[in-house]
Amino acid sequence: MGFKVTNYLGLADTLIITEKPCFDGQTKLILTTSMKRPLINPVAPDYFLEQSEFTPVVDVRAPVEFNRGHIPGAVNIPLFDDRSRAAVGTVYRNEGHDAAVALGYGIANPRRQHYLETLANNVAGSDILLHCWRGGMRSAEMARLFSESGYTVQVLSGGYKAYRRYIRQELGRPADVFVLGGLTGSGKTELLTLLKHKGEQVIDLEQLACHKGSVFGALGQMPQPTNEQFENDLYLAWSQLDLSRPVWIEDESRMIGTITLPDPVISHLNGGTLVTVELEFSRRIERLVSEYARFGRTQLAEAICKISERLGGTHTNAALAALEKGLYDEVAGIMLAYYDKAYRHSMSRRNPAKIVSVGPLDGKNEDNVVRICESAYKHLKNGSDLPRF
Repeated sequence: MGFKVTNYLGLADTLIITEKPCFDGQTKLILTTSMKRPLINPVAPDYFLEQSEFTPVVDVRAPVEFNRGHIPGAVNIPLFDDRSRAAVGTVYRNEGHDAAVALGYGIANPRRQHYLETLANNVAGSDILLHCWRGGMRSAEMARLFSESGYTVQVLSGGYKAYRRYIRQELGRPADVFVLGGLTGSGKTELLTLLKHKGEQVIDLEQLACHKGSVFGALGQMPQPTNEQFENDLYLAWSQLDLSRPVWIEDESRMIGTITLPDPVISHLNGGTLVTVELEFSRRIERLVSEYARFGRTQLAEAICKISERLGGTHTNAALAALEKGLYDEVAGIMLAYYDKAYRHSMSRRNPAKIVSVGPLDGKNEDNVVRICESAYKHLKNGSDLPRF
């Protein structure tokens, strides 16, 4: 005997029930389907991400989930919008699974054509990668709809949750890391850029975080991503590296603006070879004035006040008074006194055997980069027995 069933998207199927005798004299009911189901491949995160380099990724989670964090480059085609997702979740908690599925069907089934049109408008070709949060009903139903409409679909096994777990593991892979350090105003970001132009492998954490690290770091920057999206973007950059070669990362504290660096990155920063650059105090003042004096005094004053407790009342008032008079050199000097003290304290906790000092820097930074590379690689060669982090 058989009877019709439907799922969220109203895709009809027929379940056929047959009886099979068992060795103990009982009868077992076997359920099979009359419809030849489309082939939908569940794939592991590593394979999924390899394929994503040339195959579109479709994220069927709700917009609120997508905006919190998503695989870079993914297209959001949500099965439920935010309100519908919340409604289905409420019914599931209060009335159970069957009631939630019934509500989901009522919401999603009328939108089948919308899903297909959205996919066609955003994806070229017939091959797609697809995922939801945990690889459950949302991805299964959307994958089936798209597959029955002619698409070849591969579904991320374990969903976005498995992806997040995977990238954390990958960020912790052993690597030879050069941590470019130095006092504030030493031009580390510019040096990182030149290192990259020279062919070195560079991860620019501040660029990914849309923040330059200090209390003034948000000035002139785009809004910061969510912490989740920062980690996703960071993994994408990390995945493109050759970990048989050293990687350069700028020295950072655990926080870059509102972003908290993940534990694997903190381990790389703490365990890598610290290459510190030295620049004369007067030149650091010049760099900071050149970079920040173009911003409004109100913005600069607000930034200063954010660290007033750590600066102390005397230094805060002095900095604000100098700012009001347009004495930017004086403001920079007060700020450097604070940041230099904090940096030297952090240096005191480092392993001296893994610190390389380069400086004082002079002339063109293109020439300084050559010195920095020579010093770092010489230390790495001499310390080849040191553990990798």
